[in-house]
Amino acid sequence: MASGSGTLLEAFLDSGVPIAVVMVDRPCRARDVATSAGVPAELLDRNGFGGFSREFDRRTYSQHLAARLAELSVDLVAMAGFGTVLDGEFFDTFGGRVLNTHPSLLPDFKGWHAVAAALSAGVSETGCTVHVATPHLDDGPVLAQRRVPVEVDDDEATLHERIKRVEREIYPRVVTRALEALARGDAVATVAEVGEEPS
Repeated sequence: MASGSGTLLEAFLDSGVPIAVVMVDRPCRARDVATSAGVPAELLDRNGFGGFSREFDRRTYSQHLAARLAELSVDLVAMAGFGTVLDGEFFDTFGGRVLNTHPSLLPDFKGWHAVAAALSAGVSETGCTVHVATPHLDDGPVLAQRRVPVEVDDDEATLHERIKRVEREIYPRVVTRALEALARGDAVATVAEVGEEPS
């Protein structure tokens, strides 16, 4: 699932990750990336559920999204820059089978402005985390983390771009391992690389 430029999707495609469908919540380049690669892409537009206003019907949107993915027999959901926070019922449908990536070393710097928060805190390093997504934002079992040093002249854009490069390296591998675990009948959380510095 994506909302933006599709660079994580490109990393999945380059790594040979099998993709059943790409769902997007708004018109975006990620949908074009999928279509160009011959991957089915569908738009479940937030605008049909209240858009980006306070009127957004998160619960109904989440129900529709979960129902469509279940209809397509999706085994694993990988959020790849998906900008909509989903209702708990979505995670009930795909319990333990929703992955996300976050631009910090969770549990540090949760939320939308993690890179800016790391810079404001003056830390010497931050990084990225791949984790099992839950109804609680940026929570859930950590599957992999990689450290990224903060350089003296970093601003939010330069640091975030370096973090994204690392995300594009580790996220496809974690998704592949999660799919292999599910095929064996194991839980996704068994692929955790916690304590390792993935290479």
